[in-house]
Amino acid sequence: MSHTAIHDMIETIESFAQVQPDFPVYDILGEVHTYGQLKADSDALAAEIDRLGLPAKSPVVVYGGQEYEMLAAFVALTKSGHAYIPIDSHSALERVAAIVEVAEPSLVIAIADFPLADAAVAILRAEQVRSAIARQTAYELTHPVKGDENYYIIFTSGTTGKPKGVQISHDNLLSFTNWMIGDKEFATPSRPQMLAQPPYSFDLSVMYWAPTLALGGTLFALPSALAQDFKQLFETILSLPIAIWTSTPSFADMALLSEDFNSDKMPGLTHFYFDGEELTVKTAKKLRDRFPQARIVNAYGPTEATVALSAVAVTDEMLAGCKRLPIGYTKADSPTFVIDEEGRTVPHGQQGEIIVCGPAVSKGYLNNPEKTAEAFFDFEGLPAYHTGDVGSMTADGLLLYGGRMDFQIKFNGYRIELEDVSQNLNKSNYIEAAVAVPRYNKDHKVQNLLAYVILKEGVAAQFEREIDITKAIKEDLQDIMMPYMMPSKFLYRESLPLTPNGKIDIKGLISEVNQR
Repeated sequence: MSHTAIHDMIETIESFAQVQPDFPVYDILGEVHTYGQLKADSDALAAEIDRLGLPAKSPVVVYGGQEYEMLAAFVALTKSGHAYIPIDSHSALERVAAIVEVAEPSLVIAIADFPLADAAVAILRAEQVRSAIARQTAYELTHPVKGDENYYIIFTSGTTGKPKGVQISHDNLLSFTNWMIGDKEFATPSRPQMLAQPPYSFDLSVMYWAPTLALGGTLFALPSALAQDFKQLFETILSLPIAIWTSTPSFADMALLSEDFNSDKMPGLTHFYFDGEELTVKTAKKLRDRFPQARIVNAYGPTEATVALSAVAVTDEMLAGCKRLPIGYTKADSPTFVIDEEGRTVPHGQQGEIIVCGPAVSKGYLNNPEKTAEAFFDFEGLPAYHTGDVGSMTADGLLLYGGRMDFQIKFNGYRIELEDVSQNLNKSNYIEAAVAVPRYNKDHKVQNLLAYVILKEGVAAQFEREIDITKAIKEDLQDIMMPYMMPSKFLYRESLPLTPNGKIDIKGLISEVNQR
């Protein structure tokens, strides 16, 4: 379905408060908030923020989980002219401290208890937020966030060095939202009923809240405490009347562990939107088996170019014939190119680095001119961003993914891609999840490849020694994997470390392996 473009996010939310004030906008475990309430509550909170006399346009941290007050605070800040910086309440303490240090916010709105005792920044606590909302002060929009002003700033989950704050303007957000609600690949229905699971500090969340608010739909929030408890998670998910599921493929893999995750039990679920990490053929096939009629959309893009720049609805032909799913047709307003090391575009079908241009490209990293200069540039007169991803473009404009540039290694003369090795390892009957990690020698050449492996349940009990398991895995994969790609050492683990966004932390494992 193609919908009319929106011109202003706040004006759109305000108009729904007029035409459908009693329609639910946020449902958190049965506690329902309407569009009318969201308007009144964000107005009251915006009035309180103005009363604090913060420097104009200064960024504000909003700290919490999936609470309704998080959304009310975001809307209030946009109304009062401030960019918001969402920080998830399950973040590591050092990360929270690092973000506050880099961002220099004028205020922290703490919906959950803020963990930094000694932060030199004003804090508006949950009870103050609630009493401000209770006052229901009217508010006149005189200085909301507009145009090129920052709408939100999301800090990437870089595991090495300081976190980088990606500045996304109101114009950037409109470019993404209008593509999503107008694009035939997403085919977003009117008043979408959307799962709200990824934390707000992860820009994948924009893929659920932006189209939902733009089209007057309902967000069904899933608090992350629930997501930790498998049994409770499933009872909850099955009871939600959601039509659209937005998550990382990893979260869907977790859902697929439950037999009840299928179209008989969830007949209303018609769309799956994936982004944030690679959607494998294996996961997409399982979903197609469980939800034969559902639309499975594979989207791709970096936070720096506003959530996603390409998307494609996965077809049965792709599931049958592709080793790797295509990552989509690129959005019309964002010219996307594949370039070589000299910065020239390469012919169709050839691999190079994916770069993206146009109105969805961020103005850069907050208070970090060095990193901004490394990643952002001008290409043919347009603002552009180096994604650091390898890819190629087919003649009919479909983008194909070839892995991360920094996860490509040269080993024994071969160019090997770590994600490719991981995907092949995951095809073994013995393996639940695996990642490949290079160990470097002192000349920074790859010395050997290691595999971190989580075994399927009951596998370890079938073998006496780990060496026998390794032998069995290698035999299992000998027809699937080229010998030069096979890791020389297998390390068995109960779990693999995750980044704050729930992706396997490959960079962290690489540095762990190479610290010796």
